[in-house]
Amino acid sequence: MLNIKPKVTLVGAGPGDPDLLTLKAVKALAGANVVLYDALANEEILAHAPKNAIRIFVGKKIGNHAYTQDQINQLIVDNALTYGNVVRLKGGDPFIFGRGSEEIEFIESFGIETFVVPGISSVVAVPASQGISITKRGVSESFWAITGTTSDRKLSSDVALAAQSSATVVILMGMHKLPQIIDLFQKENKGNLPVAIIQNGTMPDEKVGVGTVNSILEIVEEKKLSSPAIIVLGEVVRESNKLKGFFEEFLSKEMMR
Repeated sequence: MLNIKPKVTLVGAGPGDPDLLTLKAVKALAGANVVLYDALANEEILAHAPKNAIRIFVGKKIGNHAYTQDQINQLIVDNALTYGNVVRLKGGDPFIFGRGSEEIEFIESFGIETFVVPGISSVVAVPASQGISITKRGVSESFWAITGTTSDRKLSSDVALAAQSSATVVILMGMHKLPQIIDLFQKENKGNLPVAIIQNGTMPDEKVGVGTVNSILEIVEEKKLSSPAIIVLGEVVRESNKLKGFFEEFLSKEMMR
């Protein structure tokens, strides 16, 4: 047992590109005795932790959970009590679809001090990396950020509400619900609304598909897009200079039909 006061820092790992890690996150990792990291946290980031720090993968992917959330909570506490300084490294920002608040509540119930280092969320960073400004004067006054899949594996009811608005809609963890999402937008007569799907955003293996609500399912199949991906629906997609080539290609195909 090390005679060190236990503490836990929840650190946002950002959207994927290790260069988008904050300086405060780097400093937190440098002092870690243990790092528990998610599937969406780029493993290159672990190099900022001391060589002798214990590294524990606790990631969750569809159909493949290394640990349940309850087990993760207990692991954090056990390691803090045993080794002192624990960093819980979470993809994006810990408080945006990251269950960070649940983990903090559990940790603090043991009297362990907690800290939070915010991360750059993929909600804004991934669209921005493709030149998509999710708000733009005269085009979109607001945006929705929605989880496509709830804790009970259902589509969020907020998607139907978002489909009725003129706001940009950004959906995370929604690829397995994409046909349902598209159906909701079609019911609102938004078949021509631009859509961008960005897989592995900000990473070297990033893939992008661009089209409309009516065409995006075909494009996803054609480009073999899958999770993890961000779905962006809104007129701001059309405004991206970086994606103009995609739209020109899409429109030329439409005219040939």
